[in-house]
Amino acid sequence: MGKSVGPTMEEIGLERDTRYMKRALALAARGKGDTSPNPMVGAVVVRGNRIVGEGYHHRAGEPHAEVIALANSGKLSRGAQLFLNLEPCTHTGRTPPCTPLVISSGVKRVVVGMTDPNPKVAGRGIRAMRRAGIDVKVGVLENECRRLNEVFIHWITVGEPFCVLKAAMSIDGKIATRRGDSQWITSAQSRRDVHRLRAQVDAVLVGAGTVRADDPSLTARDVKVRRQPKPVILSTNFDLPKKSKVFDHPAGCLVATSSKAGASRRKSLENRGVEVVTLPTKGGMIQWRPLLEELAGRDITSVLIEGGGRVFGSAIESGAVRKVVIYAAPTIIGGDAAPGVFRGKGAALLEDAARMEDVDIKRMGPDIRITGYL
Repeated sequence: MGKSVGPTMEEIGLERDTRYMKRALALAARGKGDTSPNPMVGAVVVRGNRIVGEGYHHRAGEPHAEVIALANSGKLSRGAQLFLNLEPCTHTGRTPPCTPLVISSGVKRVVVGMTDPNPKVAGRGIRAMRRAGIDVKVGVLENECRRLNEVFIHWITVGEPFCVLKAAMSIDGKIATRRGDSQWITSAQSRRDVHRLRAQVDAVLVGAGTVRADDPSLTARDVKVRRQPKPVILSTNFDLPKKSKVFDHPAGCLVATSSKAGASRRKSLENRGVEVVTLPTKGGMIQWRPLLEELAGRDITSVLIEGGGRVFGSAIESGAVRKVVIYAAPTIIGGDAAPGVFRGKGAALLEDAARMEDVDIKRMGPDIRITGYL
């Protein structure tokens, strides 16, 4: 028998880099829902085989992950290695750039999960560190790093919020009975998970029909949340009940309407502190591209689209949706009169249908949650 061959030094090094990058990702994820419009970043300072400092970006305007980790490691950072899921910034925003601090800290090696897609950075931090004599490795767990910051990447490169469509339906695809009864189709477990989703986005969007039928508050409840998502209501003619709960939302409320909406009703809403924006329409629906541009200009990086059927259908047909989360209950409502999840024209041919990729299926009590990307 030949001698067994152990792992090479390169394999040992990759395993080590992967282990500490996973730690950086885990730290970064603690900022989910709080850092917008900034990305989620975690940092780990390693000396020898010991973590001597770590940190993550808590929220926009507060110190970045590198600043916290290097402060924690202090003098031990000199000659150490720094692990970051995202390239350090080189520009001044709400806080000073991090790259000069990394260089002056004395770290000898920096492992970066991915380059920063922000045009103000885009590799400048990596090049600056290399010019300073630091050994920089890029691309460790890059797919995981990109998935964690999928919202920021889309917003900073496309200039639109990352839209997640969330629907709760019966197993036969109905979102209500023929009489409009919809509370509750899915289980308490599914509803708790929806509140978790709300706590992670900047805005929650529904149509006027959902406000009239359900009078939702659109808040994130029963979960840890530092800030509530902003409700966005699509209403072409202000056909909204005056006492709707959403008008008293702690984050304020934005109503997107058309030029045909009445001036007196607009004035009434604005007097209550509701923001109103007039946008172009097509086929009786607010157009998605101008809407998303408006939201992006307000630093809204992510939107949870919650209904109803016409809004779902137009969002899919416009190509606005990036991710879909569907909660399906083991209930059959049946009937032609009961509304389905997606209304509108729909696909004429199967080859034209929207298809989900990277699909994940998980049990939520008696329900199933189906998550995928378009």
